[in-house]
Amino acid sequence: MIAVTPRLLGRLGAKPLIVLGLLVLAAGVGALSLVRPDGAFAVDVLPDWLVAAVGMSLAYIPAMMAAMSGVRPEESGPASGIVNTTYNVGSALGLAVMTAVATSQGAAELGNLPRLTDGFQAAFVGAPVVAVAGGLLVLVLMRRPKPAVVADVQPDAQPDAQPLKS
Repeated sequence: MIAVTPRLLGRLGAKPLIVLGLLVLAAGVGALSLVRPDGAFAVDVLPDWLVAAVGMSLAYIPAMMAAMSGVRPEESGPASGIVNTTYNVGSALGLAVMTAVATSQGAAELGNLPRLTDGFQAAFVGAPVVAVAGGLLVLVLMRRPKPAVVADVQPDAQPDAQPLKS
C-alpha cells in the first residue's frame, strides 16, 4: 500500500482517501465480529484482517501527509513527532476501551471459547463504530488546503514605451 496510496493521494486528495480508508477499516474490523469459536485463522480472520490493514493504510498515510504538508521544513521533526504521538495515544486509548468492552462481554474467560469469542465480537462491533465516526468527523471538519497564490509578475519594461530608433 505504500506504493499505491501516494498515487491515489495525488489523484483524489487526502480527505476522500482518509474517509474511504476509515470506512474500509470499519468493514474489515466489523467483519471480524462474525468470527465463530470454531473458525480457522486463514478463512475467518486473515481476509478481514487484510481488509482492515488496507483501510488503515488508506487512512494513515494521507493523514500523515496532510498533517505534514503545511509545515515549514525546519518544523517537520517536531510536527512529525506530534502527529505520531497523537496516533499512538489515540490507538492506546482505543485499544483500552475495546479491551474493556471485550472483557466485560466474556473475553476474560480464557478457557471458555464461546464466551471469549463473544467478548472479542463485542469489541469488533465497537471498533467499526469508532472508525465510521472518525470518517464522518473528517468529512465534516477537514478543510481542503488553500491553493498557493501565485503573484502576477510583470517584467520591468513598460508596455506603452516605444522602442528607441537608431
